[in-house]
Parts: sequence; structure tokens; C-alpha cells
Amino acid sequence: MEYENITKFILLGLFSNADVKTPCSVIFSLCYLAILSGNMAILLTIRGSHLGEQPMYFFLSYLSFVDVCFTSTVAPKLIIDLLIQWNTISFSGCMSQMFHAHFFGATEIFILVAMAYDRYVAICRPLHYVVIMSRRACYILLMASVFGAFIHSLMHVLIIIQLPFCGPNKIDHYFCDVFPLLKLACTDTRLLKIIIITTTGVLSILTFVALVISYVIILSTLRTRSSEGRRKALSTCGSHIMVVLMFFLPLTFTYVPMADSVSDDKVFALFYTMIAPLFNPLIYTLRNADMKNAMRKVWGPHKLLEET
Repeated sequence: MEYENITKFILLGLFSNADVKTPCSVIFSLCYLAILSGNMAILLTIRGSHLGEQPMYFFLSYLSFVDVCFTSTVAPKLIIDLLIQWNTISFSGCMSQMFHAHFFGATEIFILVAMAYDRYVAICRPLHYVVIMSRRACYILLMASVFGAFIHSLMHVLIIIQLPFCGPNKIDHYFCDVFPLLKLACTDTRLLKIIIITTTGVLSILTFVALVISYVIILSTLRTRSSEGRRKALSTCGSHIMVVLMFFLPLTFTYVPMADSVSDDKVFALFYTMIAPLFNPLIYTLRNADMKNAMRKVWGPHKLLEET
């Protein structure tokens, strides 16, 4: 049977109530500006100080960059749709948004795993830390994260792009994602849902479980350390655990099997596309003495006077 594919989609967005759209567009605009400024401040602080030489902050700088890119694939379109209610998106634009959202989201997952591995080596194998976490090893982990994310997102696009879309064209979401698009396909997509749940949902769950296990090992190892060393390690690990929880829990609930509630998916998606990137800079700066000292040196009054 021949299908005539539709050329554009309509994003139904977060709300159906028109009265709340303008206030929400202002709120999300402020959040987006805070995400840009906070993450760029962390990135420039690390690059402008000695912290960039340490593997943990090397990964943190790229995590901040990925946060900015990840949110930028979703937030501008969301804000525009709420403000002027221009909710259409072309088929190619939808595929591009879905690819980049999954690419940067998966990259963030893999970077968080690399950061957890860095903390494991630093605490559990401190004598071999410099050798294991060399700059070459950091770049290998980073490139592996990017390559794995590229394969992951490309697979999703290849799954969706070959499906027939003959109508309706209304996506019950605020950005193009896999499950809302599968609901619109003019064919049976049950097998594809199982494949996506297996590749994305199970991957998220297994990664989250691996991170939990790694931190259980780390925390058990810390019991043998001095109180000062334990306090510093707990501060660093605590920040990372908070970021992992804020990102992984909503993501896991979105891709667990039988996750058919799109309205819940939209709420969960807000956490990993907007809220987690918003709070990451606060978590990593307010709980980290090294970051606060570096920010004073890079952004302090004396630095500004030197530049003028």
C-alpha cells in the first residue's frame, strides 16, 4: 500500500491552556538564560584555571558544554511555540531535533559514567590514578562517549525515518521524540517499541544501576580513610550523585517498558532537558571549594582590572 508522507508536524506542547503559555514562555526564557550563563561560567572557569588539568574537571567542562547543547536543541523551539504559538516543525527539522536531542542526551549519560569511573579510580586505586586517568585516557573516554552517542541517535533516526506518516500529524509533546512519533506512524510499531525500550530504556537502567554499584563501592572504601579525606571525597561524590539522580531517574521513567502516558513523559522530559542542566552549575559550584576558588581567581575584580 502506498502512503503519502506528511511534510510537517504540529507540536501540541506542554499546555493546552492559552492563558499560561505567555507566563511560561517568560519563565522558560529565564531558565534557558540561566542554563547558558551557568554552564558557560563553569566551562570558562575550568578552561581559564589549573582545574582543567584534573580529569574530573576535564569531564565537567565537557558536561557543561553538552548541557548547553542539549537544552539548546529543545528550549528555543519550546519558548517560541509558547510565545507566538507557532507550533509547526518540518519533517526534516523534526528528525534533526530528535537526532541532536538523543545525541547530546546520550553523550551526557556516557560522560557521567566516565566521571563516576574517574571517582572510582581516584578513591579505590589512588596509587595508580595518574597512570590510569592520563590525559590520553580522558580523551579516549570522551571520544568513546561521543561515538557511542552518535550510533545511538543515528539508530533512532533510521528507525523513524523509514516509517510511513500519512496523518494525523499532531505530536503530543513539546519536542520531537521517538515514542510520540511512533504513535503517529501508519503501521504496526510494537516491535520497534520493544527495540527502543531494549536499547534506550534498558541501557539507561543498567547504566544507572552500574553507577549506583560504583558509588556503593566508593562509599564502602571511604570508611577506611581519614575524616578530612572522607569529607572532601563525599563532597565531590555527593555532587555527582545528585546530578546522576536528577538526570537518570526521569529518563528511566520515560523509557521503561509500557510507558504509555505521554503527559507524564512530557513532565519527566522537562527534568532532563531543562531542570537538570539548570541545577548542575549550582550543584558543582556551591558544594565544591576548588570550583569556588577558581571562579574567584578567574572572575574576581583583579582579573577584570587586568583586562582593562
